[in-house]
Amino acid sequence: MRVLAIDPGTTQSGWALINGSTLSSGVMKNADMRFLLQDYGDILRPTDRVAIEMIASYGMPVGKEVFETCVWIGRFCEAWKGESEPALIYRRDVKLHLCGSVRAKDANIRQALIDKLGPQGTKKEPGPTYGVKSHAWAALAVAVTFAETTGDR
Repeated sequence: MRVLAIDPGTTQSGWALINGSTLSSGVMKNADMRFLLQDYGDILRPTDRVAIEMIASYGMPVGKEVFETCVWIGRFCEAWKGESEPALIYRRDVKLHLCGSVRAKDANIRQALIDKLGPQGTKKEPGPTYGVKSHAWAALAVAVTFAETTGDR
């Protein structure tokens, strides 16, 4: 199964596209991501599913950035032109699936992904996660969680 996962942000979003053992990832402006989803560009063909990290409320006050990110989540969902609706994956579920604890931090999630998929390697000898950086790690975590918990592989 080919999965595009998105870690949405206020102005930029991380993305990871997995197809079996093949992985590409990056960070792009939200407007560009929306355009890509809307026009179903060549980079996405044939993507089976889209999974987007969703925001959850845990009773704590949140700032403007959280609401701006929520708006982008809605825009991405609306822009997707695939056969199935985007899956919304909560960060809590990612932490539980990859680390077994909701207290896991980004570094724990990154290490769990490296343990599962393989090391980054070097420029001369790139590993499976070579080139994954910043918000793309969170998107990769969403992709792996989605693929492994839905039974769609």
